Amino acid sequence: MPTPAVAEKAEARAAELRETLERWNYQYHVLDQPSVPDAEYDRALRELQMLEAQHPSLLRPDSPTRRVGAEPLAAFASVRHEQPMLSLDNAFSDEEFEQFYRRVLDRLGTPEAALDFACEPKLDGVAVSLLYRAGALVRAATRGDGTTGEDITDNVATIRSVPLRLRGSGYPAELEVRGEVYMLHEGFAQLNREAAARGEKGFVNPRNAAAGSLRQLDSRVTAQRPLQLCCYGVGQVSGGTLPDNHWKLMQRLHDWGLRINSESALVTGIDGCFDYYRRLEARRADLPYAIDGIVYKVNDLALRGRLGYVARAPRWAIARKFPAEEELTRLLAVEFQVGRTGAITPVARLEPVFVGGVTVSNATLHNLDEVERLGVLVGDTVIVRRAGDVIPQLVSVVAERRPEDATPIVPPTACPVCGSAVEREEGGAVLRCLGGLVCPAQRMAALRHFASRRAMDIDGLGDKLVEQLVKRGLVETVDDLYGLRRDDLRTLDRMGEKSADNLLAALEKSKLTTLPRFLYALGIREVGEATARSLANAFGSYEALAEASEERLLAVDDVGPVVADHLRQFFDDCATQAVVRALRKAGVHWSEIEATADRAPLAGQTWVVTGKLERMTREEAGAALQALGARVAGSVSAKTHTLVAGPGAGSKLAKAEALEVPIIDEAAFLAMLDEHGEHA
Repeated sequence: MPTPAVAEKAEARAAELRETLERWNYQYHVLDQPSVPDAEYDRALRELQMLEAQHPSLLRPDSPTRRVGAEPLAAFASVRHEQPMLSLDNAFSDEEFEQFYRRVLDRLGTPEAALDFACEPKLDGVAVSLLYRAGALVRAATRGDGTTGEDITDNVATIRSVPLRLRGSGYPAELEVRGEVYMLHEGFAQLNREAAARGEKGFVNPRNAAAGSLRQLDSRVTAQRPLQLCCYGVGQVSGGTLPDNHWKLMQRLHDWGLRINSESALVTGIDGCFDYYRRLEARRADLPYAIDGIVYKVNDLALRGRLGYVARAPRWAIARKFPAEEELTRLLAVEFQVGRTGAITPVARLEPVFVGGVTVSNATLHNLDEVERLGVLVGDTVIVRRAGDVIPQLVSVVAERRPEDATPIVPPTACPVCGSAVEREEGGAVLRCLGGLVCPAQRMAALRHFASRRAMDIDGLGDKLVEQLVKRGLVETVDDLYGLRRDDLRTLDRMGEKSADNLLAALEKSKLTTLPRFLYALGIREVGEATARSLANAFGSYEALAEASEERLLAVDDVGPVVADHLRQFFDDCATQAVVRALRKAGVHWSEIEATADRAPLAGQTWVVTGKLERMTREEAGAALQALGARVAGSVSAKTHTLVAGPGAGSKLAKAEALEVPIIDEAAFLAMLDEHGEHA
């Protein structure tokens, strides 16, 4: 056992090494101004490792030695995001961006204003959330589905551009930072060279390499990967205040030791946005990392609060995508696939070609109108691209290369799956199978949708299992899922006793749902999540919605004549209503919602919830408020009706006090809910 003097000396030296290494890290990875050779850094790191090995009491969670990784995990734990990590809407042309810009001005009621926008490259990486408490990194998580991600703290701690402790002072007691993990082209190339030298298969592109590195159960593997982090915003904040605009906020994050993108800029008006796009597009190929576009964000945070969100994206930001990469290839064949609504989609089978970082062998042709517009024949040489760098599609035909044996694409006269009759709607582009539930393809697609995470969330009911259930005749309609028995499941491929029990438990758990989820799960044409929520809030119960007239349906936000017609067809169909009755008989249930139409007590009011509530989550509080007709916002403004503040409320509470917005605590909030029949 070391003497007190030796221990004291070791502690002082370890503290000195930690401070020195983190300073060098900051200079190298955040400022891009390395001050010592790599060999000097490595010597200091090894000395600290030796001291911590000799004196275990010196181990600290923010030690630079965490960069080398920890013991492997058995699995990643789940993390629920206090504020959802939303996606961004895309604009693929100047016209689409201009439409976004005009929508923003119209919503703000300032049609002639020249707004400030914070602009930054859209890195082609993986979104992550970093949670700092008292300046120390305590958790890192993937985006996941936006609501729930995976705990990857040990892996993120190995990334040297991630500060394990924030620099300086003045940061909130709790600060959630959001950013993108990515690889530089140089690091990616070196990683693949090393893999080739070991006789291993390399990664296809830097994004796949970054994603695979972050999901290693052994963080020591992650530590060997050349990952970078660049921050682009914040999520949950409490116990402190932040600047009132995005540009200043990002500078503050940089002061605290977090890397931000040096290509970012603050511009004014639509012309400033266009100029920034042209400048960055011209330099895209010269950047040391992959980008697939530009992100524009309204700079003023108060204006963002007024603009709000749609179902999965903010109204105050958009991703302006660069033109997709294009390549020549040959159309080998066209197959027709059937979706859950019976829509028959032509799919191009291509001679494999490398486009936008991936090998493409299939591309969508969308519908028959698109086939006719392109004038494409089987055997043609075509230009294929990845629209938005995501979905491969055919752009045009190289007519001069058409071979003599090229053949026309012939639409099917019967469903390619079930043989049922098909029809093309008058004036429409979509060919549709009329087989309904007789068609296995429609049944499988409907089952996959019903079981999906944002619908009934039946864990373990994947595509291959759905296919087996349908092909073996065990499931025809979604209600049949709740009649499955263990003996039925045990006959399926790769389905052991434990797997069968897990699926049955997931089915039982899914029976308790919400009306919006249930409506979305039913797969009514044109009814997405946002529309399902609007319908549930407007009518309160399934029965009231099912009996609503077309005129009454048209009065609901997000419902136009086409959606209203689809809804009435669905509710007037005896077969679909029999399925709904069977689902409810099987035990599928939800709490009725107090309809917001006509008599909602909080209609027209905007509420904000902040801090930690003890009796419910903020998401549950928001749902209760929406059930009473309120709009729930993410930030406080002069239009906020009431702020619900729990322990740990920070900048929102301070802003509410400054604006003299009424503030209530959790007890008063619960009393208000009880008064209106909404129980916690």
